Amino acid sequence: MNKFSKLMTRFSNDESGATAIEYGLIAALIAVVLIGALTAMGTSLESKFNDINDGLNQ
Repeated sequence: MNKFSKLMTRFSNDESGATAIEYGLIAALIAVVLIGALTAMGTSLESKFNDINDGLNQ
């Protein structure tokens, strides 16, 4: 085997970069879920505070 073939074989067997990408995708997915959940909860809280405010103003 020449040096280029050995280098390409070693490169194709190296999975450390793939693991880092997978962790990055998992972190991004968690962030998207958290943003969605907090946005929904914020809308719900705003509605509750408006209801309380309306009740106090009556």
